[in-house]
Amino acid sequence: MARLVGAVVVVAVVLAALAASLQTASAAVSCSEVTSAVAPCLGYAMGSTSSPSASCCSGVRSLSSRASSTADRRAACSCLKSMTGRLGGGGASMSNAANIPSKCGVNVGVPISPNVDCSKIN
Repeated sequence: MARLVGAVVVVAVVLAALAASLQTASAAVSCSEVTSAVAPCLGYAMGSTSSPSASCCSGVRSLSSRASSTADRRAACSCLKSMTGRLGGGGASMSNAANIPSKCGVNVGVPISPNVDCSKIN
């Protein structure tokens, strides 16, 4: 039940971020772009699939290419930090979320963790 509630919260965040992207634009990578890129990873992050899907890895690769500046990486970091905080509980969910880039063979330059200090990202 807690896993279902966590998934519902993450989906709500995804939809809110997508709606916000229609209203604002910024120079750095937006939260809605990050959310859209990693939305296909939700199943793996929540532990309902054994590996990230091809669409998940494609989104992570896309995010990696878009986050080319320090400002982009810090913005992506803040977004991912917020999203992982909403996954709730830690355990398999946090381990899976943190391992998505390596499972996809991509270095995004941003750790996926609710405890990262995004101001230290270069």
